[in-house]
Amino acid sequence: MRAHDSATAPTAIAVTATGSPRTGSADTTAPAVSTAPAVAAAPAASTPRTSGTLLAGLGVVSFSLTFPSTVWGLESFGPWSLVAVRSTLAALIAGAFLLAGRVPLPERRHWAGLAVVACGVVIGFPLLTTLALQTSTTSHAAVVVGLLPLTTATLAAVRTGRRPSRAFWIAAVSGAVVVLGFTLQQSGGAFSTGDLYLFGALLVCAAGYTEGGRLAALMPGWQVIGWALVLCLPLMVAASAVTLSIEPVHLNAHGVIGLVWVAVGSTFFGLYVWYRGMAAIGIPKASQLQLAQPLLTLFWSVFLLGEDLPLAAPTAAVAVLVCIAVTQRAKS
Repeated sequence: MRAHDSATAPTAIAVTATGSPRTGSADTTAPAVSTAPAVAAAPAASTPRTSGTLLAGLGVVSFSLTFPSTVWGLESFGPWSLVAVRSTLAALIAGAFLLAGRVPLPERRHWAGLAVVACGVVIGFPLLTTLALQTSTTSHAAVVVGLLPLTTATLAAVRTGRRPSRAFWIAAVSGAVVVLGFTLQQSGGAFSTGDLYLFGALLVCAAGYTEGGRLAALMPGWQVIGWALVLCLPLMVAASAVTLSIEPVHLNAHGVIGLVWVAVGSTFFGLYVWYRGMAAIGIPKASQLQLAQPLLTLFWSVFLLGEDLPLAAPTAAVAVLVCIAVTQRAKS
């Protein structure tokens, strides 16, 4: 653009401001105009962060219903068959979406990461938590799993090389201490067999979240969980056939609803929005939103299962929510 054109074509200035200026241009208004893209970029930059937080939060709400739904599912199925059938149904749904969208196979370099996601969030976490819920109450299990954000943030720091700020770590560790103290107070100061299952579930799930969050920055989140589920489909179909023939099945409304939710709501939809949220706001910050998950599950355990709400829950709720606010504001 020549210099004299700028007076009659102001809208074209924004275009030239983003590129390399021509040598010899005498446009004296360029410095003032060049600030416009920076001003306009501020709302655009905040939009992915806001939508990412909302998506990750929606995933947390979906996950908070997993334990109550699992308890309902155990009314109709055994623990092994419940996990196998839920994963099979979720994989069939994911496969249908992938076929409908004509999604190409992931690159070979992504399959190892998808295998970690599959082992962590498709098989390991559902199986270990289902076994734990045979002896632990939903509210107790929910609080133990409240340690998941710190576990995920720690593994993410090791895996990605990112180092969150000191304020972030102080808030994250404080939230974990609150959750751990609450757990010990409720269990009389000792860990049960169910707790050991739950701690194992924390490790495998955190690994799956970390790897899934990394992959969600390279491909759409629904494809991450979709391919992880499809990867498990042959194994889960075989496991369903075996476990359904061994464990008794007593179908009722609660059992069917519980199975459908853990398959569709938690395993597919919840992980889809969760991975999209992590890709937008980062693994450490997204993981800290899960500090609210035990509190939501406590509500569902009372509302849906009729469990007694622990007296220490309101105090723990306030402390955990403060930690969430700090971690979301801390530099990561």
